[in-house]
Amino acid sequence: MNSLTPVAGIMSKGERSVADAMWKGFRCRCPHCGEGKLFGAFLKPVDVCARCDEKLDGHRSDDLPPYVTIMIVGHLLVPLVLANEMSANPWPLWFHFAVWLPLTLALSLGLMQPVKGAIIGLQWGLRLHGYDPRGDFHSQPLPAAARPPAP
Repeated sequence: MNSLTPVAGIMSKGERSVADAMWKGFRCRCPHCGEGKLFGAFLKPVDVCARCDEKLDGHRSDDLPPYVTIMIVGHLLVPLVLANEMSANPWPLWFHFAVWLPLTLALSLGLMQPVKGAIIGLQWGLRLHGYDPRGDFHSQPLPAAARPPAP
């Protein structure tokens, strides 16, 4: 029951595909329309999509994009470094600095924005935080019955 409009690719009101929103975010596009830019600066998302007027300022990506980026880069490079060190002819130390440090830096900087976009797309697709039309439950006070007892 995932009906897309054939012209714009925007899902009908109320339905959201999480995988589609994450893919659009990974491409640094608006998770709603897939056409507007998601970032105004390197890691600064726009407040409103210029294409579809979707509000995009409700995200709380915080530290998750760097953690995910570190996991991806680590899983790509550590096996290569270990395979080289376990080989019969390991490279000299200066060569490790010349290869692995720039590669780590390039992969980290290259993946940071797409990963953050995917996290924003995930939050948008799941209606988390500021993307829930009912409001953000984090900004509302706890009911008296749910509060812990005072010491």
